[in-house]
Amino acid sequence: MTFPRRDNLRHTYAEYLTWPEGAPFELIDGTAYIKEPPAPSRPHQELAGELYHQLRSALAGRPYRTYIAPFDVRLPRDGEADELVDTVVQPDVLIVSDVTKLDYHGMRGAPDWLAEVLSPSTARYDQNLKLRAYERAGVREVWLLHPGDRTLSIHRLQGGHYGDPAVLELKGKASIDAVPGVTIDLDGLTAALL
Repeated sequence: MTFPRRDNLRHTYAEYLTWPEGAPFELIDGTAYIKEPPAPSRPHQELAGELYHQLRSALAGRPYRTYIAPFDVRLPRDGEADELVDTVVQPDVLIVSDVTKLDYHGMRGAPDWLAEVLSPSTARYDQNLKLRAYERAGVREVWLLHPGDRTLSIHRLQGGHYGDPAVLELKGKASIDAVPGVTIDLDGLTAALL
């Protein structure tokens, strides 16, 4: 399985910072992958926007921050220096509770929870390469939203690994285990796809 690459070189975050702002790349294990298409589809944006809106409302007044792509998340290995980090991703939506992870450029370390809205051109990339990077980094919960078949796959970290995902239809409500007290109205997400 191959995904579009910028080149065959190994890159770090130090190099990533020198690329033009808004360049459509993510780094995973030093490989620069091209995010295609350059702009997400309207349904993708509607779904991500609705999810972000629900999260912002649910977390108002609580000690969490919510971000929507593009927002750089550096996933270092152990204590490596920023310039040596070789994995930089841009999840569609994320929640972080530890504000010490935030800085001018985005964040360093694993979010508590994140979501990726899958599209035909990026689904395999998100479900394979990015999901493995999230698992390695210790992201406690990952939601993969499938707009085409209107389903949600929930991956929860247990013992350092994601087991089989819980798969739900985009109907009713779903709780975010990694962030207590937050429930998402899945019918509201489905309505955003119309």
